[in-house]
Amino acid sequence: MKLRELLANIPFYKSEGNVEHIEINGIETDSRKVRSGDLFICIPGFTVDGHDFAQEAVRKGAVAVIAEKPLSVEVPVVIVEDTSRVLPFLAVQFFQNPTKNLSLIGVTGTNGKTTITYVLEKIFRAYGQKTGVIGTIQVKVGEDIYPAVNTTPDALELQRLFHHMNREQVDTAIMEVSSHALDLGRVYGCDYDIAIFTNLSQDHLDYHKDMEDYLRAKSLLFSQLGNSYGEGKGKFAILNADDSSFLLLKKSTAQKVITYGCEKEAQFKADDIVLTAAGTEFTLQTPLGSTKIKSKLIGKFNVYNMLAAAAAAVSYGIPLDTVKKALAEMNGVNGRFEVVTTDEPYTVIVDYAHTPDSLENVLKTANEFAKGKTYVVVGCGGDRDRSKRPLMANIAVTHASHALFTSDNPRTEDPMAILNDMVEGLDASHSFEVIADRKEAIEKAIAYAKPDDIIIIAGKGHETYQIIGHKKHHFDDREVARQAIQAKGK
Repeated sequence: MKLRELLANIPFYKSEGNVEHIEINGIETDSRKVRSGDLFICIPGFTVDGHDFAQEAVRKGAVAVIAEKPLSVEVPVVIVEDTSRVLPFLAVQFFQNPTKNLSLIGVTGTNGKTTITYVLEKIFRAYGQKTGVIGTIQVKVGEDIYPAVNTTPDALELQRLFHHMNREQVDTAIMEVSSHALDLGRVYGCDYDIAIFTNLSQDHLDYHKDMEDYLRAKSLLFSQLGNSYGEGKGKFAILNADDSSFLLLKKSTAQKVITYGCEKEAQFKADDIVLTAAGTEFTLQTPLGSTKIKSKLIGKFNVYNMLAAAAAAVSYGIPLDTVKKALAEMNGVNGRFEVVTTDEPYTVIVDYAHTPDSLENVLKTANEFAKGKTYVVVGCGGDRDRSKRPLMANIAVTHASHALFTSDNPRTEDPMAILNDMVEGLDASHSFEVIADRKEAIEKAIAYAKPDDIIIIAGKGHETYQIIGHKKHHFDDREVARQAIQAKGK
């Protein structure tokens, strides 16, 4: 593609050098990935500035550079006011606006995003569609799996992924949309057909200044659904009527609002909910009639996840019987209330719960079918929101028989400093202990377990690493738990 074609939608830029006949083979923001014929875009980041790597990009073959200031390089430089704002325009243009050629569903909220994306994948595949999934665990294009770096990739990588999905003839893409991605403009240029809101509870206050700012970021997904009405299926905002953010989000969108919930009146509602250790049953009420749902997914929080997915699927036009069948066949999601399968008379569950609300939901669910004691192994991430640490600890001692506080991903913080923040305010009336070594904490919890007890290992879920300092070390809660169970059996 000619560089002048890429720049067609960019207003008021200045070029140093002749850009008229330059052919662009690719776009990169990471100088290490640049190949001959690429356009290099200098993005100022939190830790490094892409402008400092422009010369390296040119040495590797970049034929032009987009920057925010003049640069001494041997290729034409296009100067714009804000390269981060320009990036999605260039990416969408270069990859030929790929989300116009597939249905796109975005899921945002504090908890439940991952589960909903995989429930939707199950439903849409049961409907005969080829799907793509982008999220916390991995990226999937049909049956192909790729590693995920962020919950929501940057604008360039997103458009590259959607272009790849177009080539692979994907019908529907389903993605998690984080508040960071919305606030930083990573999803600019994504033409969403359906936007789903799960819930809002405290998280990411290391980034957002307060809960109002966090909600503002989430609301962008719904305001960006667009303000026009065209032909076709139309666009839908799927909102949780039971969440306190509902009214604000409803006002944030000009598109059709579809509601779901368990408590308040909603178009998609769960009645007669029965929760057991083996799964969940409820009557799904919809504008098209009601049906009995039986699912292996456990807990009331998963009822909400299934309601959200059902509302989106039916709004899209998928028959209710297809939704029912897919929910019945859904086995679960890695690291989301995942039972570590053994023949022992106690139960070990690994869950990604890393917010106060999600931890409370998981412990309440476990207590609904616990016949013995409930133990929880939990920590808080370093270099993240400190204010939620005592909240997490208080929830743990309130809803578990005994809490073992340990390291999560301490990153550059002292693990004991994190743990001290957690237990501040607790006293001898609470049943807990502090064990900084996560492996030791898991082993100790399993050593305590007697028949009918439940152990919840919370915080990391599907993750197969622990971040200590700036390095990732192999660590899988499920793997460590299985080894501890085997050692106890011997």
